[in-house]
Amino acid sequence: MAADDKTETRKLATDIVRRLQAGGFSAFWVGGCVRDFLLGREPGDFDIATSARPDDIEKLFLHTVPVGRKFGVVIVVFEGQQFQIATFRAEADYFDGRRPETVVFADAQADARRRDFTANGIFFDPITRQSHDWVGGKDDLRAKMIRTIGSPEGRFGEDHLRLLRAVRFAAQLGFEIEPATFAAIQIHSAKIKLISAERVRDELIKLFQFPHAERGLKLLHASGLLEHILPEIAATVTCEQSPDYHPEGSVFNHLCLMLQQLPPDAHPSLSWAVLLHDVAKPLTAARDANTGSIHFYEHEKIGATMAVEILERLRFPRKQIEEIADAVRHHMQFKDALKMRKATLRRMLMRETFPLELQLHRLDCLGSNGKLETHNFLVAQSAELASQPEIRPPLLTGNDLIALGIKPGKEMGALLNEIRERQLQDELTAPDEAREWLKSRL
Repeated sequence: MAADDKTETRKLATDIVRRLQAGGFSAFWVGGCVRDFLLGREPGDFDIATSARPDDIEKLFLHTVPVGRKFGVVIVVFEGQQFQIATFRAEADYFDGRRPETVVFADAQADARRRDFTANGIFFDPITRQSHDWVGGKDDLRAKMIRTIGSPEGRFGEDHLRLLRAVRFAAQLGFEIEPATFAAIQIHSAKIKLISAERVRDELIKLFQFPHAERGLKLLHASGLLEHILPEIAATVTCEQSPDYHPEGSVFNHLCLMLQQLPPDAHPSLSWAVLLHDVAKPLTAARDANTGSIHFYEHEKIGATMAVEILERLRFPRKQIEEIADAVRHHMQFKDALKMRKATLRRMLMRETFPLELQLHRLDCLGSNGKLETHNFLVAQSAELASQPEIRPPLLTGNDLIALGIKPGKEMGALLNEIRERQLQDELTAPDEAREWLKSRL
């Protein structure tokens, strides 16, 4: 979100609090927006807590959506933007580790005490510019510490997703996790499997982003969550590689180094392509009896299949699953780029997923030998191809061949492929040339 957009969102969030207070109700910003605001960061979205009940909120605002009305949560659509407004509520009984069975409306202090982490339990009044901290959140912000409000076992028992959220907040903010809180995560890590795949996926997407993706992966492993969420990645921790090709050591170390180099403008699928590009290495590892070298034959093909299974399990969109799997499948092809025939190289450059594949290749190099000669060559070749748009469309189509008396079938397909190959080799450069070549061939 652009800075101007964030400023406008903050203004609207302030106006909502002002309207609630003018209606005779207490109202505050709460949660992550307050945490970010106190850390000197511009929040991207704002949650609001109030003494107003859902009926009161619906009377004060024209456009509302009762997303969780029975839990006191209403979405207000204000000046075209959505804001979540929740009525103050006290701790409630959780029976499934995901959501409360009932809620009891309460005051602001009780509402603060039932929240997840102290850093998210500070309330802020944007009208008076006063903050209210009933849970020790400011001290933990200063100490850069993620700590549950109250008993870690109690908080994680209420909503098991908090196990993963603690790791995500620590990675995003550059904080440590308080020892008792971290110990509870390790003890109860298996309970993350009771949470829906969609909720886990959304947390992981936030976790594996620039600039904290590497720390996120390491914390996920240290907390014990990795083996329950992504056991295929956990298997890379002990998967060694030949030092002549991978001086960094294990596949897990390789992944960490790659995530460390994740660029600010990373393709949305890049972090997942990184995580999954070598996912089949633990399954395909074989040591040469004579040389001692470790090989991973066809790990890219097997890995592409595994990537699809993992991303389907996490309920990723189909298009994203396919592009990540394509990047995994093709990543070993890059080592041969300098020796490729021009036609083969151009087919590679024209793949729809090539921009993602190229970013993955760059990180693959930086995470091992650090050599970027092939990457730089491909960047130059891609720029050259972009200056020749006439190469992209085929010189002749099936309809052109039918007009020349060729019937649809295997012969037509073979001829079209050969014309395309010669075009990409710069041996045929215009439709008329292609027709003349075809006539001579026939």
